[in-house]
Amino acid sequence: MKNPFRYFKTSPDIIRLAVMMYVRFPLSLRQVEDLLDERGMDISYETVRAWWNRFGPMFASEIRKRRSVAHRNWVQWRWHLDEVFVRINGETYYLWRAVDHEDEVLEAFVTKRRDRKAALRFLKKAMKRYGRPEIIVTDKLRSYRAAMKVIGNEPRQETGRWLNNRAEDSHQPFRRRERVMAKFRSIESLQKFASIHASAHNHFNQERNLYNRQAFKNNRSSALAEWRQLAT
Repeated sequence: MKNPFRYFKTSPDIIRLAVMMYVRFPLSLRQVEDLLDERGMDISYETVRAWWNRFGPMFASEIRKRRSVAHRNWVQWRWHLDEVFVRINGETYYLWRAVDHEDEVLEAFVTKRRDRKAALRFLKKAMKRYGRPEIIVTDKLRSYRAAMKVIGNEPRQETGRWLNNRAEDSHQPFRRRERVMAKFRSIESLQKFASIHASAHNHFNQERNLYNRQAFKNNRSSALAEWRQLAT
């Protein structure tokens, strides 16, 4: 594999840091520029934009590849599916999200409609990568049931008023980022950022409430160490 940083004069460690700050935290490009300047790095916010556009998909792809292999060796016993509307230039689009029982975002998929065809594409895309779950929890949108009839998964569907809170809560980090970015300009940029953001969330999601302080610090250090080795 060729070195992806070979044409860049800036250290790969700085590039990884800038991309991590922008994707992981609700920061604007100019805020990332200011934080890097505080550390003695004179970098334009347009440079940060170029870095995340070039290296963000690369980092996200590497994270997804590692995690999807591991997921296929685990029992996929419960998924939570939900969709949220996003406005782009006055038009409404839908961001579909699949979340497993451990709050890991499995798939983020953008469509113009939320009909049976869109739900079917979303389900097939997620199952092709991670396999079939034992149970799929959704809201009462009819598109889910219609799509599951096609793939023969209807008996595994569960609906309920409070059952899908896990998927609904997974939209909150994205909504915070949407406000900071002053919304999106195109469906392509929305799909690109949603996929990268989901991968970064999975990588750094340490489930702080389940561990004692020392275990959490060890997990966080491991995640940072793995991030620094991406694209090497």
